Amino acid sequence: MSPPADRCTEFRTGAFNRVKASRFSDVEDNSGPSLRRGAPGNPPGPLCSFSSEVVYLTLMARKTTKLSSRPHSSAASRRRAASLSPEKSNPSASSKTRKLTGQGRAITSTTVFAGRTFWVTKDEVIEPGGVQATREVIRHNGSVVVLAVDRETNPKDPGILLIRQYRHAAGKFLLELPAGRIEPGEKLIPAGKRELIEETGYRAQRWSRHANYYASPGFLTETMTILLAEGLTLGKAEPEEDEKIEVRMTPLSKVLRMIHAGKIEDGKTLIGVLLFLSLHGAKFPVRGKTSGSFASR
Repeated sequence: MSPPADRCTEFRTGAFNRVKASRFSDVEDNSGPSLRRGAPGNPPGPLCSFSSEVVYLTLMARKTTKLSSRPHSSAASRRRAASLSPEKSNPSASSKTRKLTGQGRAITSTTVFAGRTFWVTKDEVIEPGGVQATREVIRHNGSVVVLAVDRETNPKDPGILLIRQYRHAAGKFLLELPAGRIEPGEKLIPAGKRELIEETGYRAQRWSRHANYYASPGFLTETMTILLAEGLTLGKAEPEEDEKIEVRMTPLSKVLRMIHAGKIEDGKTLIGVLLFLSLHGAKFPVRGKTSGSFASR
């Protein structure tokens, strides 16, 4: 005899996950919920026992696994642990970073402006690391800066030669070291001598290279080279027609006070004077009081 269509009803008891009853009339189980007929439309029958019916059961035991307190020693476990280490999960925690090398390559370069002292290009470039971008660059031949120092007049507090002139881009007068553009094909020291004479009238007997840096490498090719000029003698200045310049030989101690007070805002002057102080400051016991500070302005 084939089993009825409503033979299967699912239930749970304390010891089993699932029991399937293949045939039953009615079942009563005091340890768990009652079984009812499962086919739609069949009325529930009275409770009774398994007197003459055959019941088929499929038992599935619940499986539990205890976590071992011993560390894993297999190669796979070690690899899993390494993959979860801070260095793997957080790249910034690793002490080793990939070093980029090489130079960028311009795919195209178009001059979009050409002026008297600089020109501007729009470049499509591929940079180290595979970055492809459009860069707008101000092209400049570079400048020379003269840090003229008078050690003879007062060896304990040497004079620093400054100039004061109006700068349209800044909208104000600035105190600066003498400086100017290097002409195409011109060497550094001849360019420094020319600028020192043109702007101040001073000549120098001793010249040496002091520092070199990029003015603003994000968009400007200009490099600025600071030359140290010593053994000064005063002569006649030869400024260009559009230059109105005041020349001020200023003691180092006073220059430092102005720097700390925020009264010197020109980058090349800050770099030149403070680098000179770091290299030769031990020779000059008179520093002056640095009352006031840039932060309090």
